[in-house]
Amino acid sequence: MKMTSALPPLAPRWLALMAAPALMMPIGCQQKDSSTSSNSEIGAFADDAAFMKEHTDLVVLKKGDAAVAVAPAWQGRVMTSTYDHEQGPSFGWINRPVIENGILSEEEAQGKLESHIYIFGGEERFWLGPEGGQYALYFKPGAKFEFSDWKTPAVIDTEPFKMVEQSEASASFEHQAKLQNYSGTEFHVGIKRTVTVLDKADASKLLGVDLADGIRMVGYETDNRITNQGDEAWKPETGLLSIWLLGMYNPSPTTTVVIPFKSGSDAELGPKVNDSYFGKVPEDYLQVKDEVLYFKGDGTRRGKIGISPQRSKGIAGSYDAAGKVLNIVTYNVQEAPHGFVNSMWEIQKEPYVGDVINSYNDGSPEPGADPLGPFYELETSSPAAALEPGGTMQHVQRTFHIQGSEDELEPLAKSLLGVSLKSIESAF
Repeated sequence: MKMTSALPPLAPRWLALMAAPALMMPIGCQQKDSSTSSNSEIGAFADDAAFMKEHTDLVVLKKGDAAVAVAPAWQGRVMTSTYDHEQGPSFGWINRPVIENGILSEEEAQGKLESHIYIFGGEERFWLGPEGGQYALYFKPGAKFEFSDWKTPAVIDTEPFKMVEQSEASASFEHQAKLQNYSGTEFHVGIKRTVTVLDKADASKLLGVDLADGIRMVGYETDNRITNQGDEAWKPETGLLSIWLLGMYNPSPTTTVVIPFKSGSDAELGPKVNDSYFGKVPEDYLQVKDEVLYFKGDGTRRGKIGISPQRSKGIAGSYDAAGKVLNIVTYNVQEAPHGFVNSMWEIQKEPYVGDVINSYNDGSPEPGADPLGPFYELETSSPAAALEPGGTMQHVQRTFHIQGSEDELEPLAKSLLGVSLKSIESAF
């Protein structure tokens, strides 16, 4: 699909909050510095896992020392992960105040952000698109595209997924849901999500790189599928769904997001990056080169960027120079005959011209207001799913957190992201 417009698929769940800073104040939660946790008696991951177990059922999957914590009640969400389940850092951002408060009654939620969304955190959550537009899932028919009318569907906010299978390193979850989009189209959706921990051998094979003996890492794969369980086909003219995976990570002053992309003219491939979600991102937070971009993941200034499917190489990453951690996210690149859904909060001219990779850096939405986290995000989306009854769309995402010396990480950065560690560190 050729890019015909620079129109970005706005991520307005954060944009809308700008209009209601009073609602956001309880959400802000400054996380502890996980880089220092290895010097304490209990690692940051173990501490986060113990905390969450006080408030929800938590499934901790392991492979060797590596562990991945998954919450069935929050849609089989990967809350956090580590390369050492006893003393290791916690890579997922955890919103402790919201988790402590739990899911409120309808009366208790009135006037609070929880009446629109529960921001539990977590480094990979299952969502569905589109968010806005004539085929939106987050607005009822006839609603205004304004925050007051915006609400995250319960299926991806408060409804638990049923765990149907579990082993030491893997767990599968299922759920059925009925959804209606802004145009009134109903969807009967079957959801299946499987989370599997990956070891070094798995990672080496999947990424096509050699991992040195001294490297510590945790990797996991999520296999996400939606099935049309209704009697009628899902058609572009009445709205399509997509699988949308979003990850919240702990930021740091030395963290830089790195996304390589295909070179070529704008006329052929469209813009290199969409950076107009919340207004243009300034140069001191975004550097765009011929085949790669650098975006700050420090949680100090709010902004979001997107990469089109025409530009994407199927990979995104980030590097924490202080912690010597390279983070890599990949997804299954596949044909998209119906494009990618557009989530802008408006009636759209091009509802299937959307991004496939996104990154968000949190920060104060307006002067004097607290950030939501802070955190930063890496996100991927499936193509728009035009499914016949019984048809299934699959979206597979793999996440790797790799810690080592600069000498050990340098060849990985060059091979996977196409740049040196020095280039990343000197980008800003």
